[in-house]
Amino acid sequence: MKPFTVAEVAAKIDHAVLKPNFTNADVEKNARMCQARGVFSMCVRPCDVALAAKCLKGSKVLVCAVVGFPHGHHRPEVKALEAELAIEDGARELDMVMNIGRFLSGDYDAVRKDIAAVVAVAKPKGVPVKVILETAYLTLDQVAKACLLAEEAGADFVKTSTGFAPGTATPEIVEVMKKTVGGRLKIKPSGGIRDWKTAVGYLQQGVDRLGVGSTEAVLDGGVAGESY
Repeated sequence: MKPFTVAEVAAKIDHAVLKPNFTNADVEKNARMCQARGVFSMCVRPCDVALAAKCLKGSKVLVCAVVGFPHGHHRPEVKALEAELAIEDGARELDMVMNIGRFLSGDYDAVRKDIAAVVAVAKPKGVPVKVILETAYLTLDQVAKACLLAEEAGADFVKTSTGFAPGTATPEIVEVMKKTVGGRLKIKPSGGIRDWKTAVGYLQQGVDRLGVGSTEAVLDGGVAGESY
């Protein structure tokens, strides 16, 4: 298995700053940490994109914004507008939540159109779209189906979890994602990555990015006490 340095792992991390009680000061503090630790991006709530962009200006850390977070049940028009405004505010990547209820209802056309609405806004501006499947609610067969819908809609990544549902990413789920769309879409496990071993394990599976909330604990070899 390939060994990874701390810098290599950091460069794969989208650091999540998504808790509902985070203040402006929390966003600023996390932005400083992201720059110091050399993570790939800082993933923030829509209301925080402009502040994050200001804090990270001139650094290599990108701003990522969530769309339709955390339940995915916004109308497609709302998600598209949220995406447009986030990009205007400085987002360079988008993590959108799939419409989980529509997917579980078997309304795959609605799910595909929902994702495509965000892609239509982001793609012309060169902004990658990651689709959060919320795999805690899905069987492995459903994970595969959702990956294919994301691909058909023009997404760039599939992502496991918001971190707010009861389950987390697992190696089994990631393997299904790889077998289904690996080599065509990028893969981002998130939720439950709270220590170095777990982070490196996913990277050894060949994922492209990691969604991590407790970045410092992971990079320093500790174990985060929080769920995300």
